[in-house]
Amino acid sequence: MNFWEGDHCLLCHEEIQPEVSWGSIFGKEETAKICGGCSPKLVPITGETCSICGRPFAVLELEYRLGSICLDCKRWEADDKWCDTLDQNKSLFRYDNFTKEVIARFKFRGDYILAEIFAAAFRNALLAFQYDYIVPIPLSEERLYERGFNQAEAIIVTSGFEPKHLLSRIHTEKQSKKSRHERIHLEQVFKVETDLDLRGKTILLVDDIYTTGSTLRHAAKLLKDHGAAKVYSLTLAR
Repeated sequence: MNFWEGDHCLLCHEEIQPEVSWGSIFGKEETAKICGGCSPKLVPITGETCSICGRPFAVLELEYRLGSICLDCKRWEADDKWCDTLDQNKSLFRYDNFTKEVIARFKFRGDYILAEIFAAAFRNALLAFQYDYIVPIPLSEERLYERGFNQAEAIIVTSGFEPKHLLSRIHTEKQSKKSRHERIHLEQVFKVETDLDLRGKTILLVDDIYTTGSTLRHAAKLLKDHGAAKVYSLTLAR
């Protein structure tokens, strides 16, 4: 049987039943990338969130919230080294077991096409930001060789935007193998690799997961040390 790509779910490979609407009739709606069974399992982050890291307050105990920010961000902001480095992070989906498996397939198993699952939500989220450059968090040469592509860059390109490569990464042990304390107290893992004048610029960093915020803050601090006025981040999951 012949079928065009997009008729079948990119996750479970079940056939996608098209919904008939005026948008679909006139070709104004995007083709669904995942089926009606898989789509609800990607849970978007909604409601009130930490004004810095985007953590949803609905799943956070009251004692870990301090006004408009969470306790983690309060600790970051209380540290003179890290205060005001990352202006704001927005994450698209909750990092539950289903989303974790999807990102693992995308990130570690070379399933580049899965970037298409996140493209529509990514484009919509970008409307909330004004920026001069959209910058993927870089991989080291070793990690890039292992995976075959940079997942952050794949999201940007698949969504129809042009990434700007302002940073390079020093090879370190995988972040997933480090404890929370080790992630937070890492030495600088990035270098600025550009001749562009970053003074007064607004940078939007893109990564797959916000965990402790250490990676994004390291990148943001370096960019601000080189003159950037604002540094935001957009991640797939939190």
